[in-house]
Amino acid sequence: MKKITLFSDGSALGNPGPGGYGVILRFGDKEREISGGDIHTTNNRMELLGVIEGLRALKEPCAVDVISDSSYVVKGINEWLGNWIKKDFKNIKNPDLWRDYIAVSKGHKINAIWVRGHDGHVENERCDILAKNEAQKIKEAIK
Repeated sequence: MKKITLFSDGSALGNPGPGGYGVILRFGDKEREISGGDIHTTNNRMELLGVIEGLRALKEPCAVDVISDSSYVVKGINEWLGNWIKKDFKNIKNPDLWRDYIAVSKGHKINAIWVRGHDGHVENERCDILAKNEAQKIKEAIK
């Protein structure tokens, strides 16, 4: 099983507002950047969508370290998801995205790791730039 590191960050200009996500996928010395966004979204949705789109880009089952500054995403993956599934996501925010996460994470071995945001973590800072750029492009397009 390949070992992949998935760095991800999300941003929203307004909460809700135009938003973006940025992802770096790393396998050995190879890297791929992915980014995208949505016209009307929240920061938490973009944080989670980044992880989903990063996982969606993988072509085979992998051991994946998800590195995120979002405690919502990290705790959601590591601690809360099992109970949310048991209660069929009743009263849980973003159930559509969590269901998408479940679908794209199947077959992978996921380990989510929290890092402090805006603290000089090189890949987190790069993902932040990608996410903000996407959000800004959307904001300018809807003026």
